[in-house]
Amino acid sequence: MRALDWGVVVVYLAGTLVLGLWVARRGASSLTEFFVGGRAIPWWLAATSMAATTFNVDTPLYVAGRVARDGVAGNWEWWSFALMHVLVAVVLAKLWRRARVLTDVELTEIRYGGRPAAGLRAFRAFLIAVPFNCLSIGYGMLAMRKVVVALGVFDSLPPLPGDERLWAILPILIIVVIYTAASGLWGVVATDFLQYILAMGGAFTVMFYALAEVGGLSGLTAALRESGQGDKLNLLPTGPDATLPLSTFLGYLFVQWWAFRNSDGGGMFVQRLSSTADEKEAAKAAHLFNILNYVVRTWPWVLVGLAALVVLPHLDDPELAYPIMMVRYLPTGVLGLVFASLLAAFMSTVSTQVNWGASYVVNDLYARFSSQRDEATLMRAARWASVLLAMIAGVVSFFMDSVGGVFRFIILIGTGPGLVLLLRWFWWRVNAWAEIAAMAAGLLLAVLGSTSAFAEFTFGQRLMLSAFGSMAVWVPVMFLTAPEPAAVLDDFYARVRPAGAWGPVRARTNLTALDDGVRDARRWLAWCVVILGGTLLIGWVILA
Repeated sequence: MRALDWGVVVVYLAGTLVLGLWVARRGASSLTEFFVGGRAIPWWLAATSMAATTFNVDTPLYVAGRVARDGVAGNWEWWSFALMHVLVAVVLAKLWRRARVLTDVELTEIRYGGRPAAGLRAFRAFLIAVPFNCLSIGYGMLAMRKVVVALGVFDSLPPLPGDERLWAILPILIIVVIYTAASGLWGVVATDFLQYILAMGGAFTVMFYALAEVGGLSGLTAALRESGQGDKLNLLPTGPDATLPLSTFLGYLFVQWWAFRNSDGGGMFVQRLSSTADEKEAAKAAHLFNILNYVVRTWPWVLVGLAALVVLPHLDDPELAYPIMMVRYLPTGVLGLVFASLLAAFMSTVSTQVNWGASYVVNDLYARFSSQRDEATLMRAARWASVLLAMIAGVVSFFMDSVGGVFRFIILIGTGPGLVLLLRWFWWRVNAWAEIAAMAAGLLLAVLGSTSAFAEFTFGQRLMLSAFGSMAVWVPVMFLTAPEPAAVLDDFYARVRPAGAWGPVRARTNLTALDDGVRDARRWLAWCVVILGGTLLIGWVILA
């Protein structure tokens, strides 16, 4: 990092802060304004914000690590979520928008009734906002530290007092918290738009320099085959030389996407969908996100990961391949620009997670269970919650060492309740006790699957243990407990009017569904072919 590189970084950080504070001028005088932008955010801006949020500075490190260990096919660990994201675009986006919620866990007391619903809402809000959210922010901070160290940032600066790991993230975190706490969601999505463009520009820049080093695409594939690593080019884990276990691949494709706690879209996506003007805008945002997230963003990082197998073989930590190649091949000025793009990826995700986590703390805990509910008090609580969550995540990050390992752990502990979260939209019989049982069983089985007793299990087998083991618990619990009160079910159905098994409720309310379930199923299959087929077709062409 030379003076020119630092100049580029400073310009980017100053520009981001100015943009965030400029957006803050529109004001955030209510929770609706602060957390869902007054439901006035354009669909294309919501889509870009979702795309910026789903990748962090950890993402290129994670992809490089996956490619080194399991080849291109290892990316099915996150490609498989396209099945869920397409379902959100085709079916769930319009349902969430009709529900008119501020957070996804607010739906708990709309869909269920009584004390079980109130307790479930509070527990889910705390669990997602603090432990899950801070773990997720923390491993992004871990990746940021790895990048800073690999780029030799501290070598180009005067000696700093205290712990260098703190200095690696503290200045950036302060900037993020300032504009996030000041402007709310509008500040987040506006800066996300800039940050997505910069982050993808940086990814393509590193890709072009990496490919030039190995002789282009043909040189890359030839070098991998000559070195005995041709199996790393496979898009599917087929044949006896497959680097990804078949059970893990099947777990990704047939279990993970519907069993994970974000099977219904997840809180960050629901926040963006709820911020659009209507259900059509929400659906368009979700469709554009799928194109940006899978078709556009996949291959720059995968190609850099493959090039690293040629020029940086046998790295002790394959996750460091991406920043090491940046340092090795990028000229002065360009290095600063790409470093700024990684900062952009980091800041877009952290700003979203801080604002989103604070929405749970304030809307679903403080406002729900406190007598102090005037807007001024709630707004102060929202800003303080943003600051405190960022501080907790910073502390948590000091106890992590592997980006990919933490990512898998988060997936594992979130597997179990996904199917209940989907079915509650389409089947009247699902009740709060079923969701509580699914969460508890999934957490317990995930912890159990991480012990030495299951050390021989592949990751896919652990996913299946959590998914089907929790199902064996929540299904009987659901039938052994009473259904939700008729009045609660009738109110929910009248508000959302989904397709599915709502016969008794339809009869009572005399209302028909607004959606055609068969048509939506066909559209889901078609869009899965478009998104995953498009992603794989690009890979099939460029990898010959």
